[in-house]
Parts: sequence; C-alpha cells; structure tokens
Amino acid sequence: MKKCYFLLPFVFLACKSNPSAVSEQTSKPIEITYEVKKAEVSDFLKHLSSDDFEGRETGTKGIEKAAIFLEDFFRKNNVKPYFDTYRDTLTNFDKPAYNIVGVLEGTDPKLKKEFVVLSAHYDHIGVENKQQADVINNGANDDASGVTAVAEMAKYFAKTKSNKRSILFVFFAGEEKGLLGSKSLVEKLKKQDFNLYAQLNIEMIGVPMKRDYLAYITGFDKSNMAEKINEYTGKKTIGFLPKEAEYELFYRSDNYSFYNVFKKPCQSISTFDFENFDYYHHVSDEFKVMNIPHMTSFIQEFLSAVTEIATTPTEEITMNK
Repeated sequence: MKKCYFLLPFVFLACKSNPSAVSEQTSKPIEITYEVKKAEVSDFLKHLSSDDFEGRETGTKGIEKAAIFLEDFFRKNNVKPYFDTYRDTLTNFDKPAYNIVGVLEGTDPKLKKEFVVLSAHYDHIGVENKQQADVINNGANDDASGVTAVAEMAKYFAKTKSNKRSILFVFFAGEEKGLLGSKSLVEKLKKQDFNLYAQLNIEMIGVPMKRDYLAYITGFDKSNMAEKINEYTGKKTIGFLPKEAEYELFYRSDNYSFYNVFKKPCQSISTFDFENFDYYHHVSDEFKVMNIPHMTSFIQEFLSAVTEIATTPTEEITMNK
C-alpha cells in the first residue's frame, strides 16, 4: 500500500450510502465446490515474501526474481499473456520495470468482450539503508498477501473455466513509487478501447479484523459493489470502515488509476483496519506474522463473488449517481 495516507488530515466520516444496506441479500449465492488449499496459499506467500526477493523494490534485482516467479506461475496454470509476453513495461519509470499481466478469455461469445480486472501490487520498499539485524522489508502483508489471493483466483478460473467475461490478472510494479504500474497500464488499455466492467484490487489481507464483516472496500459509496458482493456470497463479507473514508483510501491504491481513466467500478478490498497490524512498511512484515487460515477463508469466500461478477448476463455492478 502506498505510503502516504497516514499523513493525511482527518476528514469527514460520513458516507453517502447506508452501510447497513450491504447486509441484505436478494438471491441465493451460487455453490462453489472448488476448495482453496491452505498449503498452497502458504507456499506461494512464503516464497513471494522471502528474503530471496530482497523486498521487491521496483527496478531492483529482487523484483526481477519476483517477476520470473509470477510469470512461471501463470505459465504453469495455463493463464495466457495479455500482451506478447507476460511483461508489461512501465513507461513512467527510469529503470526497467514490469507489470505481470495474464488473461483468461471468457467462455461466452458476447460477454467475453467485457473484462473484469483482478489485481494486486507485487512490489514493496526493498532494503533498509541503515545498519540493523534485519534490513529486508519483505512486504508479506503489503502486498504479497493480495498477490497470493489474486493468484489463487487465477488458478481457480483456469481450472473451472467458469468465467463468461474475460479476466485480466494483473500484478503491478511501481505501486509504492506512486501507482506507476497501474498508471502506465491504463493508458495502454485506453488506447485499445479496453471494455472494462469492473476491477477488484486486493490490498493487505494477511490478518483478520475483529469486526462483524470479513473485509472493507475503498470508496464504499462510489458504487454498489459492496452490496452486490454480499449478495453474491450470501454473507456480510464487506462492511463500511469509517477510517477508509477518513483517509480517502480509494485514491491511494491501484484501483484509482483504473477508475480515473475508465470511470467504472474500480475498488480495493482490504482487511488492514489500522488496529490489527503493527508492521506497515516495517522489516517485521514477514510471512511468520501472516494468518494463513484467515487468508484461505478470505479467498474461498470471495470465489462466489468473483464468479458472479465474471458471469452475470448484465452489468449488475454500477457506479452510484
């Protein structure tokens, strides 16, 4: 997550939407028989957040190793490159840097022309410039946890072929440098007349919240996405977090780059609530403090939501007016 919102002044806490509305379900959620495996979640996250990748700072040897790992993951799971290769070179950074972008074409002749984007950033802040016992900012929660969730969703769709819409899976570089990876990619997609339906960006889901909902969404009042996700899961999966509005987190992650260009529902999902994790941009943001059972349950619960988003015959998720 981009390091800036902790310095923002306190702003209004009001939200235009009624937070209680998200707990209402109007239809029976679809049944998902696919099982997310805890061991696979653990192995992926442990590897991506290991010291081998040296904190994954954009433009370094460490993030290059991470890029190769993610390319291999797509290849092994039969997710095709969206461009000529999986690498999407950033146009706004002074060193070689790449988003990793894969695609699964939709199964419906008409709906496959519409795209759902599932994304997370794989970069972090690298190595500390001071002498201390541990100098590597491993970024397990920020945002190897989100990358793990998106990777598991890619694996699910590749195996089940349950997406009528096409899905773009994106691992962004340059998020910590100012959302550079997403800003670069959206300009290319805009020139292609990319037909975006919605984007779900996943940020920091490595530890659970002590609340009566699983996660919160940024820009809660900007669309009906929270309400629809809860309808699709049949649970109170998404709730309203006042501090999200207070710190205006909607503008602080890669979802905003897509919203700013396409003006479609593009929002981030997170379980970091400013109370449950003490190691933001800290060398102790490591695999050993991640809650793997929570992450596994999070991904499992979201499968019905992302499946519905990728299959509904009409565009049910819309911007609020």
